[in-house]
Amino acid sequence: LNSSEINSAALSDKADVNAMAMDDGVQLALQRTGLWVSAAIVFGTALGQFYDVDTSGEFFAGYLLEQSLSIDNLLVFLLLFEYFQIPTEYQNRILNWGIMGAIVMRAIMIGAGAVAIHQFHAVLLVFAAILIYSSGKVLLGFGEDDDEEEDLSNNQIIKLASSLINSTDRFDGDRFFTIIDGVKTATPVFLCMVAVEISDIVFAVDSIPAVFGVTENPLVVFSSNLFAIMGLRSLYTILSKAASELKYLEPAVAVVLGFIGVKMVAEYAGYATPTEVSLGVVLTLLGAGIGASVW
Repeated sequence: LNSSEINSAALSDKADVNAMAMDDGVQLALQRTGLWVSAAIVFGTALGQFYDVDTSGEFFAGYLLEQSLSIDNLLVFLLLFEYFQIPTEYQNRILNWGIMGAIVMRAIMIGAGAVAIHQFHAVLLVFAAILIYSSGKVLLGFGEDDDEEEDLSNNQIIKLASSLINSTDRFDGDRFFTIIDGVKTATPVFLCMVAVEISDIVFAVDSIPAVFGVTENPLVVFSSNLFAIMGLRSLYTILSKAASELKYLEPAVAVVLGFIGVKMVAEYAGYATPTEVSLGVVLTLLGAGIGASVW
């Protein structure tokens, strides 16, 4: 065998190993997602047994809504990983820390929202305004030319993350910090993790009012957020590739947000919407968005 044939064989073997590793990663992601989805179904069903059917329906509506809203969050994560040039093998650590930060921050925001609604019920109108504004912004901008890539160097989240601490563009494995000239300095892994946390807080401004539009029960709001975050993060390796193909899901989610915003205003005025109707609308619109994207 000559050297070119040996090199070709080596490259082929390496490609086979990478493909096998990717298949194993996908299989593991599917298994973890299956466990979290099953756990969500069991939890939602248990709510129906120990509370009532309406509470169970509110959980499933909130869960589906959170899953759909998190798709956009995943696309932002992809852009951040690309901007900071984070190797694939380091991304899981950032996502794991992101999960913990998201759970803590959302628990705080949900607790504050529940207290605000209990003491000042008119806060629901503020939440409704946020949802209707977000819905209109997406629907009015849908279909515009967005082929040009965003320059993330001017992104406010990137600027904020970079301004918080001294940093370097040099990696030190998957460590958050490294020592340069005797000074502890943040690596791109840490900066990306901070940017991921900030972006999750920004997305929570939409998602938490949306679930409060489905139910004012803080247990249901937090649990639907928790199960959605854990399930979606475990499926990251697959959805990160498929999310950009679901082009009609975003406007479908926007219509759902608009519906929930109007529903909140109506309920504040004394016109209640049955839980099964809300769940049916969410399922139908999200299913239509996914179906239109696939077919």
